[in-house]
Amino acid sequence: MKIQRKPEWLRKKVNLGEQVHMRHMLGELRLNTVCQQALCPNISECFSCGQATFLILGTNCTRQCSFCNVEKNVPQQVDIDEPDRIAEAVVRLKLSHVVITSPTRDDLPDGGASHYFATVSSIKKTSAATRIEVLIPDFLGNQQSLKIIIGSRPDIIAHNVETVPRLYHVRSGADYQRSLQMLKWCREQAPLISTKSGVMLGMGEHEDEVVQVIEDLRGVNCTYLSIGQYLAPSKRHYPVQEYIQPEVFVRLRDLALKAGFSHVESGPYVRSSYHAGQYT
Repeated sequence: MKIQRKPEWLRKKVNLGEQVHMRHMLGELRLNTVCQQALCPNISECFSCGQATFLILGTNCTRQCSFCNVEKNVPQQVDIDEPDRIAEAVVRLKLSHVVITSPTRDDLPDGGASHYFATVSSIKKTSAATRIEVLIPDFLGNQQSLKIIIGSRPDIIAHNVETVPRLYHVRSGADYQRSLQMLKWCREQAPLISTKSGVMLGMGEHEDEVVQVIEDLRGVNCTYLSIGQYLAPSKRHYPVQEYIQPEVFVRLRDLALKAGFSHVESGPYVRSSYHAGQYT
């Protein structure tokens, strides 16, 4: 299938000049962001506002998802000092809300959950008022790893289902039902911690399939939802099948709110961490 050129509403300019200060600080503290690794189109906007989604546990992923730009390679050694440097960055940037994520680390016994715990703990020690969101992998469904995450007491536990079940061939090693079960288990074990998930459109899904995903997520009491347009990072990645009209995002947002989500961000440039501090 040959996809049409990007429509006008998907031609956001990336201004490298607005990123200088943030890039300098990240380099000084030896920190990574998913904004850079995933080639996020919102990077200029977020960096200019002092916002970033920190990527812990290295930049190499153990899975082969065909839509993602995070490097698929031998994972790096865990950096035990990284949590304190993340906490310093949170203080320097005076963040009221911070998002912590990681590549999938199936090579680690707990999938990296203990490193998440250390990172959340360091932030709480230095910036107690900061709201903390962790965007976690599925840990292969390991409940002990989820207990560690819950034990760190973040404000939000996020895990993206990414797409509809029929298209899970793009998510190497993932399982739709396992992801739903993780979100369900988190709410059952820690009802005061909000959960969040995200879906990309334009990968070849049908709208009724997206509606079913929305219903499935509400069925496990998921609190928040993001819906955005999939944009292939390069020609070697899974190709965009369709550019979704803006009105479809509005329609799906209204449907999701009616289904019971507390907050929904839905639009062509929405990503799971975009406007993360506005989820209430």
